[in-house]
Amino acid sequence: MQARMNNIAMIVPEAMQALQALGASTEKGGLPELTLGLVHLRASQINGCSVCVDMHPRQMKKAGETDKRIMAVAAWRDAPYFADAERAALALTEAVTRLSDRPDPVPDEIWNEAAKHYDEQGLAALIIQIALINTWNRFNVATRQVAGEWG
Repeated sequence: MQARMNNIAMIVPEAMQALQALGASTEKGGLPELTLGLVHLRASQINGCSVCVDMHPRQMKKAGETDKRIMAVAAWRDAPYFADAERAALALTEAVTRLSDRPDPVPDEIWNEAAKHYDEQGLAALIIQIALINTWNRFNVATRQVAGEWG
């Protein structure tokens, strides 16, 4: 496999800096690192981003995530390994990632469940992180970046 072009964030270094700053802006949102890993992996699975589907589980393992949870992310609704807050984050991730799949992209049911587990700052950080991973996925998928070439 060969990428169509170099990684966009390397061609436009200011983009990399801006994306890193956006990610860093959410650090005070109180989101657990393992929850963010689940969110990043699930959005990347939906978007078919091989770079992120390869990279995020490795990062999650380093952060202490278990194999059984990593392998069950795509089937989180039917797997017993996830806490209610994680399930709410994964549901919100799927809704925000698949905006055009339903008339009400983020139904109140999904929003209200997430709001039970995350305060306003946490929700803001979660939505920023979902948007950010979707941005990375779109960069990588559009340019056919090759899995395994990134950390």
